[in-house]
Amino acid sequence: MKTIYWTTTIILSVFLMWSAYTYLFSKNTIDGVKALGFPDHFRIQLAVLKLLGVFIILLPQIPIQVKEWAYAGIGLFFITAIVAHTAHKDPFIITIINLVLLIILMMSNIYLKKLTNLN
Repeated sequence: MKTIYWTTTIILSVFLMWSAYTYLFSKNTIDGVKALGFPDHFRIQLAVLKLLGVFIILLPQIPIQVKEWAYAGIGLFFITAIVAHTAHKDPFIITIINLVLLIILMMSNIYLKKLTNLN
């Protein structure tokens, strides 16, 4: 169980850190977020929240209730990304990637609960 939890959590965390980095420093991503119709301050806000989410889900000292809120927020990010990219008529592979990441997020959360006996 620990292996599945940590594997899914690390995959998720690496993606979120990479995504936050591109939101802050990649001209292509910055232009892409603008093309989706989001204001620039929203891009920066998302980058900061992604990094905060990574720290919350990785640090064992964080209370489980706070982790649950982080999982919910990260899930909303993926759902928002799916809706935005679909509305923008971006390639379907982007939706697939976000759906896979959403499944990884759910697996991480499920195995966190199993490890903490909260089922």
